[in-house]
Amino acid sequence: MAGMIELDGSVGEGGGQILRSSLALSLLTGRPFHLRNIRARRPKPGLQPQHLMSVRAAASIGQAKLRGASLGSSDLSFEPGEVVAGKYTFAIGTAGATGLVLHTIYLPLALRTNAPSEVTLQGGTHVTTSPCFHFLETTWRAYLELLGLRIKLRLIRPGFYPRGGGVVHAVIQPCPRLTKLRIREVSPVRTATGFSAVAGLPEHISQRQARRAVNRLKQFGLNAVIREEHWDGGPGSVLALELATQPVPTLFFGLGARGKPAERVADEAVDQVIAYLQSGPAGVDAHSADQLVLPLALAQGASEVHVAEVTSHLLTNIEVVRRFVEREITFDGVEGQPGVLRIA
Repeated sequence: MAGMIELDGSVGEGGGQILRSSLALSLLTGRPFHLRNIRARRPKPGLQPQHLMSVRAAASIGQAKLRGASLGSSDLSFEPGEVVAGKYTFAIGTAGATGLVLHTIYLPLALRTNAPSEVTLQGGTHVTTSPCFHFLETTWRAYLELLGLRIKLRLIRPGFYPRGGGVVHAVIQPCPRLTKLRIREVSPVRTATGFSAVAGLPEHISQRQARRAVNRLKQFGLNAVIREEHWDGGPGSVLALELATQPVPTLFFGLGARGKPAERVADEAVDQVIAYLQSGPAGVDAHSADQLVLPLALAQGASEVHVAEVTSHLLTNIEVVRRFVEREITFDGVEGQPGVLRIA
């Protein structure tokens, strides 16, 4: 086994991205790592429940040896074993993001096994600072299909902060190889579709969210059709806006919270749409950009992806990937502005 890779979790964005990418890359490359100062730049540093579940999920599918895998730990050693396909259930126990746990394990299960895997994740499905289920289903999964990855997602039950309790089921097919990706421009759009949903809350909240979004998008020059939905569970609300961009649709969303007006939920989603379209010519959305770095670094051939916004997550992910994989990864652009990601 190759020597231990030493990583500092306080560099770059200083959050959970370093941990998740390191876990996935360790399983993919067979290289162990030692990560110190875990999430050092966050208000609650160290391993919180969703991060600890990412560690345990990675260790479970990859038969890894762990040191420091405990709540609040800021120091972790991870020695990977063989990745094994199978049926797995990972319950975070809080409203921690199920999507971030999925981001940790999907590539190793797809690339290092020869059989499908079924993964059930329990926790938050629509929570802040993480991609919601509908973004994963609409945008993230579609980009992965362009690379040759096939993942089926199903929302069994939504989970909002602070209650959680959501359930997502994923079926991950084995993938013999990943293909390169070249996206120089995402096609412009004139319309938006989406939904305004409430769970365990009055109907007028979904109506107000939808009305606000339609009016603001119309002022911007976009026609919008937004359906209203009422879900079981909750309490919680979400407003999602989908743009029919090519090569895949791009989804933006806003989430409700205690004391947060419905109009502000709509504004969050609309503001993201406007910022994205004004970055023009539009590229891959910021959330997808940092998630594409890792699979593209393992794909055959050279990739070039124009991104709508260079984020600290993207720059941090590039640095982590460079520690595990010998690929030439460069980018043009500065943080907060459009840029170009190239992988030779």
